[in-house]
Amino acid sequence: MAKELTHRADELAGLGWSADDVSRYAELWEYRQRWGAMNLEREDRLFLRKAEAALPVLTTGKAAVKKNTQDKSYYRWLRFHLDAMNTAQSQMELAEGSQGAWAILLEEELRLLDHYQPVLGLPDTIKAKSFDAFREQMAEQAAALGSEEMQLRSHDFQAALMELIEKENSKWRHLREQSGDQPYPVLLGETVDSFRSEVRNRLTPLLRQTLPSLAETDKPDPDAD
Repeated sequence: MAKELTHRADELAGLGWSADDVSRYAELWEYRQRWGAMNLEREDRLFLRKAEAALPVLTTGKAAVKKNTQDKSYYRWLRFHLDAMNTAQSQMELAEGSQGAWAILLEEELRLLDHYQPVLGLPDTIKAKSFDAFREQMAEQAAALGSEEMQLRSHDFQAALMELIEKENSKWRHLREQSGDQPYPVLLGETVDSFRSEVRNRLTPLLRQTLPSLAETDKPDPDAD
């Protein structure tokens, strides 16, 4: 069991303990840290023991340092490219409520990763490369829309990562292989919602079927909101 560096009163509160018991636990824990358990009354030692038995066990080793999904390299790679797009969009003077199709694609993939929490180890990330073709297909579909639904802008998909590589020698790959400014479809009005809905309907089963760590998941699909 890992040694606590501070008391875990908030966790007891979350387990439904009363405010008085939570406060008592915190005070006794601090007293024991300073003066030792031998200086506590027997009743207080028993109370501390009961409180600590109710808390989840703190683990050590690999289980203790297991990364959250949001800390995994693949997730951060997607987040990096989305942030680069959002920065570029902020300089495009877009109409209110509009959104780039590529940004929607990355937002929806990140949303699904947040929901399903896949392992995102090597087996997952190798299989996830197949999502490249899905993104390209959906982006081409968006670019083919009429002028009332879409405005075609340009974006350099490699520029931000090239700058990062120069600074940090990053091993991340480019989101797209084409260098220089590329067509960047920006969706307008209600088309934003309809495109996002289609991406969700198609990407949700695709992601579940593609990532090995989700092969046996019984987690329901995320809510529409």
